[in-house]
Parts: sequence; C-alpha cells; structure tokens
Amino acid sequence: MTLSRSPSPRPGGGWSSPALNAAADAGSPGTFSPNEISWGSVKAISDETDGYPSFASRNTGFFSRQRLKISTRLSTLWRGSSHEYSEKDDHGPKWRHTDCFRRNMCSLPGISTRRGRFRLLVRLLILWIVYLLFLSSIVPIYRRSPVGGGQKFVIILGSNVEGGVMELKGAREWAIERNSIWNKKNYALKWGYQLELANLLAKKRYSHEWRESWEKGDIIREAMLKYPHAEWFWWLDLNTWIMEYDTSLQQHIFNNLESKVYRDITAYNPMNITHPLPEFWLDGLGRSTEGDGNPDSLNMLLSQDCAGFNLGSFFIRRSLWADRLLDAWWDPVMYEQMHMEWAHKEQDAFEYIYQSQPWVRSGVGFLPQRSINAFPPGACGDQENPNVHYQQNARDFVVNMAGCMFGRDCWSEIYYYRELSKWLSRPLWIRFKESVIDAYDGLRGKIKKT
Repeated sequence: MTLSRSPSPRPGGGWSSPALNAAADAGSPGTFSPNEISWGSVKAISDETDGYPSFASRNTGFFSRQRLKISTRLSTLWRGSSHEYSEKDDHGPKWRHTDCFRRNMCSLPGISTRRGRFRLLVRLLILWIVYLLFLSSIVPIYRRSPVGGGQKFVIILGSNVEGGVMELKGAREWAIERNSIWNKKNYALKWGYQLELANLLAKKRYSHEWRESWEKGDIIREAMLKYPHAEWFWWLDLNTWIMEYDTSLQQHIFNNLESKVYRDITAYNPMNITHPLPEFWLDGLGRSTEGDGNPDSLNMLLSQDCAGFNLGSFFIRRSLWADRLLDAWWDPVMYEQMHMEWAHKEQDAFEYIYQSQPWVRSGVGFLPQRSINAFPPGACGDQENPNVHYQQNARDFVVNMAGCMFGRDCWSEIYYYRELSKWLSRPLWIRFKESVIDAYDGLRGKIKKT
C-alpha cells in the first residue's frame, strides 16, 4: 500500500520544516533545528489562520433591537382619547384605536368574561337539576333532624270518633276523616313533624264505661312514650283544618313565644275566674298574675272561645308539670263523679283543675283564639266576632268547625275551607297568570265573576 505521506521518524510526530520554525524566522534563514517544531503546534497555528471570525452585531441588546417598537407603543400611552388624530406617514392609519397595547390584549377580558358566564350557566343548571331531583327529599330530612327542629313536635289527631258504634258512619263522615288526615299529614311532612293518629273507637277498654270518652290524657301519655325526643305535643280534633301550609309552628308561635302568649286570664275571662287566688298561704308565684314571667316555664298553651277553655286545639309540653297534670286529669274522681254534669268531659275537668289548683296556673299560657283555633261563622253565636271567627285577610292559621254536628253541615264547612286554603296557597305563577287575565278582561270591559 502506497502512503501519501511517509511516516515521521520523530517520536512526537510531524516533520521538521524551516518555514514553520519561529526561531528560524527570527534568526538566520539558512539555519534551523528539527527538534524545535512539532505537529501539534503546526495544527494549532493552522486552525487559527484558517477559521472564520464570529459575527458580531452592533444591536446585540433587547432594548437596542426593540427601540423602535417601544417608542411607538409609548407614544400611545399618553393620548387622552381612544381616537386621536395623527399623521398617516408617522403612525400608519389616520385614526388609531389606542385603548390597549395590542388587540389580543384587549380581547382577553372578553374571553374570560364569556368563559365565566358559561361556567355560571353550567352551575345554575346543575343546581336546578339538584333542586328538581333532591329538594323534595333533602329538605324534609333536614327539618326532621335535631338541627331542623321538626323532631321536637308531634301532632296528635283524634280520628275515627266512635268508629260507627253509636251511629252509622256515612259517606260524609268518611270524607271528613279522609280529608282531615290528608291535611295534617301533608303539613307534618312538609315541616318534618311527627303525626300520631289516635283511634277514638268506642269499645270497652277501661274499668268504667265513662272513661273511654275521656281519652285525651291517656293518648297524650302514650304519645310521650312513643316519641321520646319530642318536646311539644299538639292535639287537634278531627273537625279542624290547617289553612297555612307555608307557616311552621316555630315561625307562628315558638320562635317568639313570650310575645305571643298572655298568662293573665283577666285579659279575656268569659268564665269570670278569680285570678290570682286570694288564699293567704300562697307564695309569691301563686299570687302572681303573670307567673314567673319566664317563657321556658310555660307547659301548656290553649285558647278561649266565647264560653271558656277550648281543647279542640292545644299544646302540652313534656315536663314534670305535665306529668302531674295528667295524673290529676286522668284521676277516677273526675270521670266517675262528674261525668253527668261535665258535658265537655276533659275540657270541663281542666277548667275545674285550673280554678282550684294554684300550681297549674303558673304553667298555663293563653293564645288568641284565631291563632290556633279560629271558628267558622255560626259557631259561638250567629253574629260575626272578629276575635273569634276566621278572618281571611289576616290569614288565620287553623279553623276549628266546633259544634258543626249540632245544626250545621260539617262536610260542607270542611270542603269550603279546604278549597279556600288551596286558593290562598296557589303558586306565584298562577297568581301572575290570573292578574294578566284580569287585566286583559278589564281592557275588554268584561265583568269579573265572583
């Protein structure tokens, strides 16, 4: 194999050359030393002479390169209006929009606003779906919980009065019972209360024949055992109707109990009961007309009609006071000795206990009759009494068809107040539609039918 270059005889490589010897250039051209030149030094010198110099621009800094653009942008900052006159040759178009530095920067808030609106609409749609699907079940669960407060109340409804033993129950009696139970059940379900249906079927359950018609005390005791977490028990007769579904007991009475109740019976005293009792041996609480003035000491709430106490709708609280009252109320002396004289049974018995026992008065509070026990026209006399009879404009809470079985039609009254309650509680959309129709009929000159 023929080599293009013969190998160097020097151990370090390379060939001696007088032209590449720096010492030879400095000294005599005819003399040189082969030991002074190496291949590495020659290659280094060759690289330095054959390479190209690096390119160096005069505008190497950021501000040097962007000077023209920055000066153009800064000229737009001090302009007072969004459209200002400028020379076309200097700044491009004659009229320039100068609200933002760049059009893309101006569009960013719009983009974020549109995204925010879209997200808001999605969230509202999700909330609406949750409302439609789960609100009907979540809200009653919350109201029945200890936090919601519904667990504290039990509605006791006396149903199936006599059960057809004394008299045959017809279609009207069954309709009254069915509608009354439906009314109380819907109200209790809406606000998370418990509903206890008391079966008042006439049958021999007690040792004395008169005791079975004095069952309110016994039924209240059973309800207290059945619902140990309940605090207040609301007794309602069958011929009653709750008119205001959207009003809870807490809102109507118990959130502001002190201002709703009066203790001094002399404020309205149709039975002329002496209050307080004049006995000298009574303590300060027994001689006080207002008791101790503490609403927490109230254990029974009832109303008075034109004849006296009315127990068609009343509240009793679980307490030691209530246990003592039920013991005295359910005592055999009451129903065995006085059943022929007391036509209203437990009601007359409670009136006697209130008059004769000073300790009972300190725990009893009276509510205005129309707040829990409004009467329809015809009850308590033929003339209308605004303190006794139902007032539609005032939106009274409960109507009690007391005495409707004596010369009045119970089913007609129940049906009337049922339809009136539906009309008063109609949704806002129905009311708006009716107002539009009435306005349209008024423009056409039609007379509204009443």
